[in-house]
Amino acid sequence: MHAPLRMPGPWFDELATGGGSVEAVGFLAQGERSRRLLLIGELLSRLEERPTLLGPADLGTIWRTVEEAEARKPGCAEELLIGPQVGSWLAHTLRRLHGTSAGPPLWVDTGHLAAVALVAALRAGTAADLVVPAREGTVALPTLGLARLPGIPLLGFQPLHARVREGELLLAPTVRGTGATTLTLRPLTAPQSAVWWPTHRLPVGQGGAGIALDDTDPYRDLDRPIPPRRLTPRELATWQRLFAEAVTLLDSDPDRNSDPATRTDSGPGTLRVEDIRRIVPWPGRLSNGPVEGLSASTADAFGSMVVAEPPSGAALAEAMVHEFQHSKLGALLHLFTLLDDDRTEEHYAPWRPDPRHLPGLLHGAYAFVGVAGFWRDRIGDRAADPLDLAPFRFALRRIQTRTVLRTLATRAALTGPGRRLVAGLTRTVDGWLREPVDGRAVARARAAAAGHRTEWRLCHLRCAEEERAGLAAAVRSGGPLPPARPPLLVPVAERVRWQDVRGALHLRPDLVADPGPDAVSGADRPAAGPCHADVLLVRGEAAAAREAYRERWSDLPGGGNPQALAGWLLAHTALHPGHRRLLARPERFAAAVAGEGPEVWERAAQRLAAPRPRA
Repeated sequence: MHAPLRMPGPWFDELATGGGSVEAVGFLAQGERSRRLLLIGELLSRLEERPTLLGPADLGTIWRTVEEAEARKPGCAEELLIGPQVGSWLAHTLRRLHGTSAGPPLWVDTGHLAAVALVAALRAGTAADLVVPAREGTVALPTLGLARLPGIPLLGFQPLHARVREGELLLAPTVRGTGATTLTLRPLTAPQSAVWWPTHRLPVGQGGAGIALDDTDPYRDLDRPIPPRRLTPRELATWQRLFAEAVTLLDSDPDRNSDPATRTDSGPGTLRVEDIRRIVPWPGRLSNGPVEGLSASTADAFGSMVVAEPPSGAALAEAMVHEFQHSKLGALLHLFTLLDDDRTEEHYAPWRPDPRHLPGLLHGAYAFVGVAGFWRDRIGDRAADPLDLAPFRFALRRIQTRTVLRTLATRAALTGPGRRLVAGLTRTVDGWLREPVDGRAVARARAAAAGHRTEWRLCHLRCAEEERAGLAAAVRSGGPLPPARPPLLVPVAERVRWQDVRGALHLRPDLVADPGPDAVSGADRPAAGPCHADVLLVRGEAAAAREAYRERWSDLPGGGNPQALAGWLLAHTALHPGHRRLLARPERFAAAVAGEGPEVWERAAQRLAAPRPRA
């Protein structure tokens, strides 16, 4: 009987700071190994109960192949089984068996276990005779690459016969007359060709296997299988260059030991590149905008991440830190229950345009503590930050993360370990908030954070009907204001798609291109571009910006323009700092001026910002 996993308290506390020593992160990896082996056991049990789920494949033959490989080369099969490629496939297949996910014919998903067994045999030098599923005439070999049968391509999903002898793989159609022919190759050493796409590797250190840059595995996305999308030579060269730059940045901390085996990194924002197992180039395009800057990960594949091609090595390093933070927290959540929540999406997340549930806030806080620490470590490092943007990025992320930690501490039903984690993150961020940072960068960060929160609330929150009526009447008649009540979420069907185009201007206000007062605006303005009023506001011309926002008020149908109203409020409070309380509940201001033109806005602002009489 195996002893239960028990994390030493000091290791938990290291992780609760947002960082974690090699030993603490290694314990998370150990926990993921145990979990993975349990899930494989569950899959095998289900397949034993219902052998027809494997279609033409035979479970006994498949698993004997895995056991023989492990016996010949101990650790070979286990290393494969606990890797992210198998983790993503395994989680998807179990969801299929539980009826919570969709995909190809079920025998194709379950039969991928035979491809895993083939890789184990190839690595160990043992023999195998199996039936594997092919997708459009291709067979994905996890961690190795993608094999393509020559001849006329097979259509749809077909079973193939696979034979391994002394490192050589033979794939042959099980049905004659298809036009496809037999393929023979040595996947461990074969170069790229029309019939073999080996997995790209990104080198780390001297002589290591490197990190997989995976563009072929069907299970490389977050859940459902996707087709291969081979990188072009130009794209591959770009990824290799950016990764080399990112590794240089991540290894540039003078406090780090150069020997990967003896590093003891622990601070938030530090990352042992060796802990990353796989990077997946973002597979395709988004229908509603560009993918630049996007990244994602899943707790099913520890150390794996999906990343859109970044603009620089620093951006890739930041994304790697961000996503590995998600991996660490996902592994912690597999070991500890940190909070109880019904996953209602109603809370403010400063880095997203939509409301989030509390588990999402916890993940965001943990990830952005890492991001903040990454930029904090690069302040003053001209080689890593030649444009001196690190102070702004650090200041912004520490403000935003502290906002979310406050929400978690006051709104989330945290367990004991959850309170310990949130308290540790809070101590980290509170310490950072006391650190001096360039004043101009801090001012821009505060403006960016306030702008995002203000416009988010105007887009997603509204006052209850009785409160709205009372506010409008108070502004018109000068009567008493109604008491503030908890706001209501705008129904999903009534929300407008929102993007914080103004917030991005604060990073480099000196380089902002002004579209001018005569540029198109409102419904006709491109979603990704700022307007003239935004530029004036970010440049500090608050009076001119306030007037420009007044002129934009009626651009959208019905006059409801949260972007213009938020901009006006931000410009107004810059001119009248005593009115900043308006930004705490901007939806009350919106209710007070609903249906009214900009001529009443200043009167409403004076009314709502006035000190409230004592009871």
